Amino acid sequence: MTTTPLPLNTEFLFRMVLTAGTPQMATGADARGGELRVIPVTSGSFEGPGMKGELVPGTTADWLRVEADGTAHMDVRLVMRTSKGQTFYMSYSGIRHGPADIIARMGRGEAVDPSSYYFRIAIRFETADPELAWLNRVLGVGVGQRPPAGPTYDVYAVR
Repeated sequence: MTTTPLPLNTEFLFRMVLTAGTPQMATGADARGGELRVIPVTSGSFEGPGMKGELVPGTTADWLRVEADGTAHMDVRLVMRTSKGQTFYMSYSGIRHGPADIIARMGRGEAVDPSSYYFRIAIRFETADPELAWLNRVLGVGVGQRPPAGPTYDVYAVR
């Protein structure tokens, strides 16, 4: 057994750009002092060195828990279709937080510098497509940003 930390190697897969619809409130204030919003994802696309495509409409939503301090916990499930017609399921959980003024500006739909807040996701993939079967055997991570048009993620496979 080595005492040296093992490296964490990643490979860029794609940038994913999503458009979100109107949130539906699932709960009001709860014991944690937050709320649960179900947000439909109405469209999206992804593109990277080895794959590109789009969101399959009507298959996606974000169950977003927002704490009283503005910290957001994502629970997202979506189906993507590559430009070759292959489909894969992608689910991720994530956390977004930052200074109160930055979170308030994002809430008003203003553009803010992505380096001014924390936005990370952990991803699992599933597919029956033989060419994409490798997705079933990797974990993904992503770095997010929240421009006014909707969330954008740079997605990586952890190798």
